[in-house]
Amino acid sequence: MAEAKIPKATAKRLPIYYRYLNILFNAGKQRVSSTELSEAVQVDSATIRRDFSYFGALGKRGYGYDVENLLNFFKKTLNQDHLTNVALIGVGNLGHALLNYNFRQTNSVRISAAFDINEAIANTIQSGVPVYPMAEMKEQLQIQQVDVAILTVPIEDAQIVADELVDAGVKGIMNFTPIRVSVPATVRVQNVDLANELQTLIYFLDHYGSETTNNSATE
Repeated sequence: MAEAKIPKATAKRLPIYYRYLNILFNAGKQRVSSTELSEAVQVDSATIRRDFSYFGALGKRGYGYDVENLLNFFKKTLNQDHLTNVALIGVGNLGHALLNYNFRQTNSVRISAAFDINEAIANTIQSGVPVYPMAEMKEQLQIQQVDVAILTVPIEDAQIVADELVDAGVKGIMNFTPIRVSVPATVRVQNVDLANELQTLIYFLDHYGSETTNNSATE
């Protein structure tokens, strides 16, 4: 991310902007206005201009934004210009799905190692990714210099494994377990609760029906 401290909501929208700019660039588009971006990513144009303003003058009044320049800027801002290796902890049903997906839509993130307690899975290759025994996790994370881990272990093991990840030097954890793990202030946790997101969606459908709008890009 950029050195300037920006709001979390803005940070969540940056990958959305980057993804659409990639589409525009590949289509040969040279410039784009905040209004055009707004229609495509379903974020109002004022919010887009405010988001971009945190990074200085990225566009010109009356011209809009140069697609290639903006794409290159966000590529560096989001560290899309180099590969980040990520570890997957827990190769159950969700873990297998993530291995099969393995962030193929981006060239900047890759699950390079996985870990599981199941002896039938450990020491095998799953979807092209080596799976190691949990006993080797700390050593392998340090050898491979992995700073980010995806946590998909059973609830009762989540905090214990999180503690081990911190001890191994991991700086970021994407937590797919329903509980909120405790980590030092130096470690960032991104919680992804699929059940909660689904229940929220159902709530809005039940209470607002056709008035519901797509808020995924703005929250």
